[in-house]
Amino acid sequence: MTAALTLLLKLLPLYITVALGWIAGRYLQASSRHIAGIMLYIVTPSVVFSGVMAAPLSAEVILLPLLTFALCSLIGVAHLWIARRVLTDGSASIIPLSVGTGNTGYFGIPVALLLFGEQGLAIYIVCMLGTTLFENSVGFYLAARGRYSIRDALVRVSRLPSVYAFVLAVLLNLSGIGIPEVLHPLFDNLRGAYSILGMMIIGMGILSFGGLAGNIRFTGLSFSGKFVVWPLVALGLWWLDAAVLGIYDTAVHQAIFLLSITPIAANTVVIATLLDTAPRQAAGTALLSTLFALVYIPVMVAIVLS
Repeated sequence: MTAALTLLLKLLPLYITVALGWIAGRYLQASSRHIAGIMLYIVTPSVVFSGVMAAPLSAEVILLPLLTFALCSLIGVAHLWIARRVLTDGSASIIPLSVGTGNTGYFGIPVALLLFGEQGLAIYIVCMLGTTLFENSVGFYLAARGRYSIRDALVRVSRLPSVYAFVLAVLLNLSGIGIPEVLHPLFDNLRGAYSILGMMIIGMGILSFGGLAGNIRFTGLSFSGKFVVWPLVALGLWWLDAAVLGIYDTAVHQAIFLLSITPIAANTVVIATLLDTAPRQAAGTALLSTLFALVYIPVMVAIVLS
């Protein structure tokens, strides 16, 4: 009970940031579209780059982002197939982002630090990079296909810098090249901006707190994929590796499970805003999932990780 209350207090600043974003959008006419561009093309690639540069890379560690990337893609594509059959308002292409990834960065990192400490946090961040790669490749492509041709969608994906930042950081890290000391404050500040702007953009997408669910089918499919299917897949992988494969230890299993129970990613709102594809629906559902996670995450942590 004490751990759950501590976790709730740790999450409180995130909800205050969402509320501040709503105030900025409602009363200051702050442009979520402009901030979305800054997030996708400047802040997120910087966070990916610094995260990979700081990680102790090995063949086993490098495979972790690829593993989580594959899981995100599998879950996202499967739910897109369902969404195209139950959603008729043009929002189906956002479903892979809603269910495949999660708010693993600005929401998950504080939780991981609280649960696992500094050493466990490093493992979590490496696993988290796979969800970021999914958002900036397969997830973005599937979302763009809702409005653009295959060629145009691929062109847009090719312009996203996060994938290039990941590859460059891996090459530099393996070559023994680190980030110069003088630039450390810059990347620290960008990580702070990543958290603040990412949560605020959810609030900016909500013009009114009434009718947050919007299309109930979209919200229901997003919630079932994000809070039921993803955790079951993570637990299934945990059992398979622990009982049969024996590749990773418990710390990795716990990190992937935490990834699976985070709420819908704020970057889903970022991409939906940039593509002008159901941005209010994405923002409303992301906010509802963030509110739901306030209770859901402590309960799941108590059941599985305690």
